[in-house]
Amino acid sequence: MKDYFGYKDKICVVTGAASGMGKATVEMLVDLGAKVYAIDMNECNVDWITKFIKCDLSKKEEIDKAFSEIPDHIDAFFGIAGLSGAKTDYRTTFDCNYTANMYITLNYLKNRMTKGGSIVYCTSTAGLEWKKFKKEQNKVVNCKTWEEVQKVTEKLANNAPSTFAYMYSKRCLSHFACMQAVELGKVGIRVNNVLPGSTNTGMKQEFQDMVGSEEGLIAEAGLAGRLANSEEMAMPMVFLNSEMATFISGLDMVVDFSDTCLKELKLKKNLEAISATNPIICMIAKKMLNKSAKNALNSGKEE
Repeated sequence: MKDYFGYKDKICVVTGAASGMGKATVEMLVDLGAKVYAIDMNECNVDWITKFIKCDLSKKEEIDKAFSEIPDHIDAFFGIAGLSGAKTDYRTTFDCNYTANMYITLNYLKNRMTKGGSIVYCTSTAGLEWKKFKKEQNKVVNCKTWEEVQKVTEKLANNAPSTFAYMYSKRCLSHFACMQAVELGKVGIRVNNVLPGSTNTGMKQEFQDMVGSEEGLIAEAGLAGRLANSEEMAMPMVFLNSEMATFISGLDMVVDFSDTCLKELKLKKNLEAISATNPIICMIAKKMLNKSAKNALNSGKEE
């Protein structure tokens, strides 16, 4: 049988490899014969990976150390690791979701990939509005260094709610992916973007708390009537970085069972069509989140 996906003996790097979509991706790549370098803060318990590398992606020095353990040639990169902001501060959330991917791409992938290489970033449907808010993202996506990104996001990190870092980082990453599809496409490296809808991963409870209920989370999963599972997000990413997709680059692949279509047709309200950096919106959101947290704390004490 012909190997249509072409992963056998390919060097693949996967971030967020210990759980959820990342782990599902690692499992598929191993089955397809790839040499997988799995990056995560937690152990990646998948048999037959080539190497597990512990790394906090919100820290530049740890990324440098991780890539010192990875071969000089990389065939495919899967940037899947992400934080919701529910349990981490703005800086940590933004740097893990966006800055790490930017830094890895410009400092390692650009130098270690050759023609035929491929990159997939896992952003989110929360990043769909990046085209509408390009002006907000321009100051970030045009930065070339880790330090520049931190400088231009310093005010937001100090004043905006940490959960807003999720939406803004995903928009920035979607924008960055589009730019890199053009830049790296000049040397034959493909760059694509997968934007998952609501998915049943380890962060399910965090997102559920944000929307108020499991039903609210399912309502963001389009017409499926259920949450997606991790494999249903991993499969599109594995496809896009495979030889089945050699003429696909610059794609925003939305995987949300028609939820975006419902919004485009005005059949449901698009709650994410708001600014991620407007000071007034950030201030109101922060007050609402603080009030919600206080009410939850008081409710717990009464019980």
